[in-house]
Amino acid sequence: MTATAPASRPGTVPVDLAGPQPVLDVVIPVYNEETDLEPCIRRLHAHLAEHVSYPYRITVADNASTDTTLQVAERLAREFPEVAVHHLDEKGRGRALNAVWQASDAAVLAYMDVDLSTDLAALGPLVAPLLSGHSDLAIGSRLARGARVVRGPKREFISRCYNLILRSTLAAKFSDAQCGFKAIRADVARELLPHVVDTGWFFDTELLVLAQRAGLRIHEVPVDWVDDPDSSVNILRTATEDLKGIARVTKATFTGEIPVSRLREQLGRQPIGVDAPGVPPRLVTQLVRFAAIGVSSTLAYLVLFLLLRTVVGAQPANFAALLVTAIGNTALNRRLTFGIRGRAGAGRHQFEGLIVFGLGLALTSGSLALLNGSTTPGLVLELVVLVLANLAATVLRFLLLRGWVFNPRRQATPKKEY
Repeated sequence: MTATAPASRPGTVPVDLAGPQPVLDVVIPVYNEETDLEPCIRRLHAHLAEHVSYPYRITVADNASTDTTLQVAERLAREFPEVAVHHLDEKGRGRALNAVWQASDAAVLAYMDVDLSTDLAALGPLVAPLLSGHSDLAIGSRLARGARVVRGPKREFISRCYNLILRSTLAAKFSDAQCGFKAIRADVARELLPHVVDTGWFFDTELLVLAQRAGLRIHEVPVDWVDDPDSSVNILRTATEDLKGIARVTKATFTGEIPVSRLREQLGRQPIGVDAPGVPPRLVTQLVRFAAIGVSSTLAYLVLFLLLRTVVGAQPANFAALLVTAIGNTALNRRLTFGIRGRAGAGRHQFEGLIVFGLGLALTSGSLALLNGSTTPGLVLELVVLVLANLAATVLRFLLLRGWVFNPRRQATPKKEY
C-alpha cells in the first residue's frame, strides 16, 4: 500500500498558470463612483491585457451605490469579457472584499482603490511572490524604503501616526496597513476571512494582524502613490472606527475569540531550524541563554565574593570575583549565546568583554561605596545591594555584548586570496 504524501500547507504550492479559471481576480470596491469607475476599469484592463499572460478577472464590487455606478459597471462587463460585477445591498469596503474574495474561483485575490492612486507598475511585483508560493499576502506600502509618495502633510502625519499606533498596540510588523493595494492567496484567504469581523476600512488591518499572528509571510512592495484630492473618505470617522477595531482585536486575542494558535498550527510557516556555525541565534534564544549563563555567573560571583571578603575586604573581593566570572561569562556567551566558534577574534572579544566588565565593576563598586558611605551595612544588606547592582550591570552587559562585542557586522571577514 502506497503512503499518501502529506498535504502541502496553504499558500506554499506554486499556482498553475495554465488552468481554465482565472489566476488573478482584481476587485475594485466602489460606492457612488459613477465618474471614476469607467476610466479606472479601462486603464486597469489595458494594463492587464498588456502585462499579464495568464487568465485574469476584474470584479467591480458595488457597495449599495445610489447613483449610476452599478449601471456603468454592468455596461463595462458587457464590453469586456474579463470584467464582472458583484452588487451588495449594504455599504462597507470590508464587507465587499470579504464577500467577493470568498466567492471567487481565482488562485490569487487582489484589490485596489478606484482612484488608482498606486502606480499599476507595482501590480506585477505584488502578485509574483504569491504565484510562486513564496508569500501568503502582499501589500503595497507608501512607508517602505523606496516608495515615492505625493500627498499633503495632514494625510502623511495621520498615516504615520496610525501605523505607529498599530506597532505599539498590536505589535504590527508591516509598515503600511491602509494602502489600497493588496493581494492574498485564495487558499489562505479561505482560512482567514471567516475570522475577520470588520466590514469597513479596518478590514485591511484586521486581516494583516491576523495573518501576522498566524505566522504567515507578508510581502511588502514599495509603491509610487499620488494622493487623490477628491477622496470622499471621512478621515475622522475612519480613525475613530480604526481605534475601536484595535481595541476589539486586542480583546479578542486575549479572550481567545480569535483562534490564533490553531491558525498558526494550520497555516504558519515553520521556523528554518538551522543551527549553523557563525550564525547568531534569534533574540529570544539569545536572551534565554544569556540569562542562564548570567545566573550561573552570579552564583559563582557570590561564592567567590563570600570566600574572599573575609580575607581581603569587600572592594578587593568584589574586583577579583567580577574579574574571574567576567572572563568565563564572555567565553560562554561568545560560544553559546552569540554562536561564535573558533579562535578568530577571541582575544579582542575578551579585551572588549573586560571593558564591559569595567562598567559592571563601576556599577557594583559605586553601589558599595554609596552604601558604606551612608551607613554601616551588614552582610545581608551588602549582598542585596550587590545583587541589584549586578542585575543592572547584566542588562548593560547584554546590550553591549549584542550590539558591540559580538555584533555580526564587526566579525572578521575572511580575506580573499588572489
